[in-house]
Amino acid sequence: QAQLVESGGGLVQPGGSLRLSCAVSGSAFSLVNMGWYRQAPGKQREWVAGIYLSGNTAYSDSVKGRFTISRDNAKATVYLQMNSLKPGDTAVYYCNAFRGNSPLFEWGQGTQVTVSS
Repeated sequence: QAQLVESGGGLVQPGGSLRLSCAVSGSAFSLVNMGWYRQAPGKQREWVAGIYLSGNTAYSDSVKGRFTISRDNAKATVYLQMNSLKPGDTAVYYCNAFRGNSPLFEWGQGTQVTVSS
């Protein structure tokens, strides 16, 4: 079973940027699609961005044009560059592999992102 370790979160002012990282161990990282998800207080976890084995990427409408997902197969790490952050982006961010609409691995601890002035 894979282990997911997210990092890079923090407190940032509106309009600021953060880069999240997710290190994946115990799996064939280069053989799975990877995604970022987030869960705001009182809300369900939602999908944010995905990067496929082909290298193609996809984003939710709420982050399109502001967030960029990337991966480094040699390091078994997926990244999320977040720019122009808004208070509505405040959430715990998680990564996971996915197939179709289903996450594949047990969730990690996530990393908290707080956007506030």
